[in-house]
Amino acid sequence: MYSRILVPLDGSKLSESVLPYARSIAKALKLSVELLHAVDPAVVSIFVNPDEGRPLDIVESGMKQQGLEYLDSLAGSFPESVAVNCSAMIGKPAEAIVGRAAADPEIFIIMATHGRSEVERWLLGSVAHKVLLTTANPLLLVRPSEKLENTGVAPLKEIVVPLDGSGLAEKILPHAEALARSMDLKIVLLRAYELPAASYYESDMYMPDWGDLARVIRENAQEYLDELQQRLEAEGLRRVSTLLIQGDAARSIIDIAKETPENLVALCTHGRSGVGRLVLGSVADRVVRHSGGPVLVIRAQPKKA
Repeated sequence: MYSRILVPLDGSKLSESVLPYARSIAKALKLSVELLHAVDPAVVSIFVNPDEGRPLDIVESGMKQQGLEYLDSLAGSFPESVAVNCSAMIGKPAEAIVGRAAADPEIFIIMATHGRSEVERWLLGSVAHKVLLTTANPLLLVRPSEKLENTGVAPLKEIVVPLDGSGLAEKILPHAEALARSMDLKIVLLRAYELPAASYYESDMYMPDWGDLARVIRENAQEYLDELQQRLEAEGLRRVSTLLIQGDAARSIIDIAKETPENLVALCTHGRSGVGRLVLGSVADRVVRHSGGPVLVIRAQPKKA
């Protein structure tokens, strides 16, 4: 499922907050790691001055060397069982990350959503968003915290898997299963549903019994989750539970993520339900921005006709 892990770093402590997650996942899944440092050409141009002995090729070479030395200093923090390679390159950070991973669809990108380098001054907030929008690779985004240690491994206990009833959304399940098996994590299957907007308003016109409609929607949603739970348990996963919530999908996911410590949210960027017409593209964006914890995003592609 994954061939190796790609970890972009910009030289800041905030960007390095992903390292505990990279160490945990690399060790559990027995994956090699590539640490990547990309220097924006616009930054390089600031230091280029041929009249003072700083031509473009010399500046680029020096910055790449500094990047490699920085990455080498972090490579030793991984467990001995994890092979770590370091790469430094000149290029727009988002394009460099997406391009590097595009060579192999099984490369697993793990990166911070924010970070600032004292020299390069590029924000991983905007970079991460561009990667989220353009990469087809599995992507784990981590919102860094000043309190988060960059050493050791990240403690994870469960995976929250939001689903909307569609086959596209369920494409996240193999990824959740792989992580749950390798890292001994509990899987929480989450379904958030909303009633039709008309059910919240009174009207003199004939309307269906909204109480009965709500019951049917709720029962169907729970039946869907129960079937998935039984399927996963039949495949040998014993720590699987379901959670049904009435409310906005993104808000529900964010609330559960914040209430449950040491969790990982895993979802697809596309998926549409027959009931709520929920598009997980916009939901994923809101969850990444506001959940506060790590979010695994998979871009699900519909089958071609």
